[in-house]
Amino acid sequence: MSAASPIKYIILSGIVILVAGLFWKGFGNKGVTADKGISYNYQVRPILSDKCFACHGPDANKREAGLRLDIAENAYSALEGKDKYAIVPGNPQASEVYKRITSTDPEYQMPTPGSHLGLLNENEIALIKNWISQGAKYEQHWAFTVPTQATLPEVLDEDWCKNEIDRFTLAKMDKAGLEPSEQAAKEHLLKRVSLDLTGLAPSLEMQEQFAKDDAPNAYEKIVDQLISEKAYGEKMAIHWLDVARFADSYGYQNDDVRTQWAWRDWVIHAFNGNIPYDKFLVWQLAGDLLPNPNKEQILATAFLRNHKITEEDGVIPEEYRVEYHLDKTKTFSSGILGLTVECAQCHDHKYDPVSQEDYYRLFAFFNTSKEKGFDGSAGSGPAKTPVLTITNSEAKNLLRFINTKDTSKIVVSVMGENDAPRATHILNRGVYDAPGKVVTASALPAVMRFDTNKYAQNRLGLAQWTTSKENPLTARVFVNQIWQEIFGRGLVKSTGDFGMQGELPSHPELLDWLAVDFMNHGWDIKRLVKQMVTSATYRQSSKSTKEKTDKDPENIYLARGARYRVPAESIRDIVLSTSGLLNYEIGGPSVKPYQPKGIWEATTANRGSLARYIQDKDSALYRRGLYTFIKLTLPPPSMVIFDASNRDHCEVKRQKTNTPLQALVMLNDPTVLEASRVLAERLSMSPVAVENQIKEVFQRVVCRKPNAGEVKLLTDYYHEELATFSKHKTKAGAALNVGDSKHEPKADQVKAAALMRVISTIYNMEETITKS
Repeated sequence: MSAASPIKYIILSGIVILVAGLFWKGFGNKGVTADKGISYNYQVRPILSDKCFACHGPDANKREAGLRLDIAENAYSALEGKDKYAIVPGNPQASEVYKRITSTDPEYQMPTPGSHLGLLNENEIALIKNWISQGAKYEQHWAFTVPTQATLPEVLDEDWCKNEIDRFTLAKMDKAGLEPSEQAAKEHLLKRVSLDLTGLAPSLEMQEQFAKDDAPNAYEKIVDQLISEKAYGEKMAIHWLDVARFADSYGYQNDDVRTQWAWRDWVIHAFNGNIPYDKFLVWQLAGDLLPNPNKEQILATAFLRNHKITEEDGVIPEEYRVEYHLDKTKTFSSGILGLTVECAQCHDHKYDPVSQEDYYRLFAFFNTSKEKGFDGSAGSGPAKTPVLTITNSEAKNLLRFINTKDTSKIVVSVMGENDAPRATHILNRGVYDAPGKVVTASALPAVMRFDTNKYAQNRLGLAQWTTSKENPLTARVFVNQIWQEIFGRGLVKSTGDFGMQGELPSHPELLDWLAVDFMNHGWDIKRLVKQMVTSATYRQSSKSTKEKTDKDPENIYLARGARYRVPAESIRDIVLSTSGLLNYEIGGPSVKPYQPKGIWEATTANRGSLARYIQDKDSALYRRGLYTFIKLTLPPPSMVIFDASNRDHCEVKRQKTNTPLQALVMLNDPTVLEASRVLAERLSMSPVAVENQIKEVFQRVVCRKPNAGEVKLLTDYYHEELATFSKHKTKAGAALNVGDSKHEPKADQVKAAALMRVISTIYNMEETITKS
């Protein structure tokens, strides 16, 4: 990812502060202060990484003139065959770097016009000059330093703070000249926290309960209630399913069904049972290598087997065996360490200190698996070697969290080690059949030394290295992912890239404080989540002012509450739960709800059990969004339109888009229309005045009381539709003819159809599917 955005942000911020006669202290003890001057990590490295490291960075194959600007010793050394130096600490005029970035001669200037990297602007040049003048001091990349807990900062309004998080965010606001927003109204706050913790809108009963509770700890009580619900594990699982690229088919052309859903049941169980994050990771990376592993620990390793698998005859097994382990390496590095190391498959990383040898030493941990590159053509089985077989008896006794549907056994693809060791080679140009130097397993040295006296050279050793409190990335990355899920934007915006090209943390001291606190409290995920949602920062109203929008359009300073559309799964869940259609069953096989006809048949190979889309019936139609069947070659259209992951690779951050297709889905999706019909038929039989029925629906769906204008508008619309359907009663029956759920035989079709149109309108309100 380009570092242009953070550079511009830092420079513009610096200009404002310099004009004001102040020093930038917003990055805590790592930023620019009167004593420390310009920070290499936060101001200089992003410029060098963006403009220079492509040719003068870690990649030896692309390095020009033998010059590395990412290492101090090399940057200070004489250039090849010349009595010149790239950087002379304290003397920019004698430094080739400064002379070349200020030159207008295309034959001499850097970056060269041919590199297409663009010239440095005046502010970037000034930063480089001042940094060299101040001694050109290098620092280790911030993400590779072990996090420490800074002293809680002083703030202007201590009474505002609910917990430690708020001291960091308020201190940042104070320095930026911003004030926090007022606390959100109770109804907005309840909807927000319910969506964040369960993915569901709060029920009418919960809304009424919270509205009446005037106790000082009323909000904390509702948070505890929501975290204790089974729906909490389902909501938390969604992000991890994205990380783990969970799907219900193998991918590739001959795309057939697979049975990894028992692992999804385990993930939900793990979040609900609050399994500590370090254990959560160790089991998924190496549960099979633990002493006397049980079936639950082995099942957890399905995390590493969720990648795409080919079933096509004629493939080269070794090519795909290597491909599967490359995928595991990427998932581990991006999803758990927050690093983009996959480019080192072919060459040294251009920006981060990860060599091609480092990459294949990490790859070696996975290269010892029993997994085959080809394990049979389509239809050969729902799981591939090695597998874990779970009997019905085990699912009902030892593994009771698995929601088995019948008496047949469950077969899951899991990890297992080869009986004989397999040599790992550096692959020239990353090609499976171009083996080079043999390497042994070791983790990334740039992150933390892998002590072979302490860690075995297998996946269990890697898992223990990963969950060491000395590992600078693991806790930071997970804390940032949870912050992103709750606040909509990570403290490090580039959630999957904590490397040189990643974004700088907006609140580095807060990120580090939370990471250390998380580890010191037993990697307790529920405690971390509660910490965030009970902060005053989280509780703020999302209403903004022109001053705040102008000063901080992205809400980086967190001076207002987050406001954004809920995830695709939650959109479905809101519609189903508020209409009364939702099936609250936890776990089990994936289901096939309504989907446009013919798209599987028209777009994928006409073979195997997934050649045709066979829609489910009865209660299976109304399962939560995370249980929707995902065929990798054609993910569920309505989910993808709302930015759900297509699950063909590890994804730690979903896109946020707004397109006309999303409006068309809400207007025409059978699930939305059926939910509107079911609720309308039920209410149409009530003797309650229609105006009050509309008020009830509005509060049930939008989670607040409608104002007088909204009530009038919707009531008038009801009467307009009622008049239309009264004249054309056959149209009423046609409007209600949607969905497989049973109709209310005693419902007045005309009234129900008119009310259905009103309810559909409420579902289509932007506020309904927005967390604000």
